[in-house]
Amino acid sequence: MYSDASALPDPDMQSEFYADVPTKRLLAWLVDFVVIALFSALIVPFTAFTALWFFPALLLVVGFVYRTITLTTKSATWGMRLFSIEFRDRTGRAFDFGSAFLHTLGYHVSISVFPLQIVSIILMLTSSRKQGLTDHFMGSVAINRAARF
Repeated sequence: MYSDASALPDPDMQSEFYADVPTKRLLAWLVDFVVIALFSALIVPFTAFTALWFFPALLLVVGFVYRTITLTTKSATWGMRLFSIEFRDRTGRAFDFGSAFLHTLGYHVSISVFPLQIVSIILMLTSSRKQGLTDHFMGSVAINRAARF
């Protein structure tokens, strides 16, 4: 996949791995939000509709579980799979449960504190590896998935 399987693709020599990643991440986020909202809506009747009183909190919990599970299983959420991107840790490996959990936790902290989300977006648009704030802390990257035949 890469010239050195133990490292991340070089943004200068292998720029195709990072091409259009911020746009794809945004589109994937929109798809994932719809999926999370649908899952949350399906849960509401099972709570005798009391979940309507705390629906935003339900969205956060369902979103946390959804992101952690999907990142653990394929290193990408369903939205990311649709747009052919995936996460890699600092060694170039797919996310395991620990990486998926920490990345999801960092993402939730970022969306909870508005200035952090702005910093994350700016970093995705300007850094050579298109990394968000959580990615910078973890050393992870979102890359275009290599073609599989």
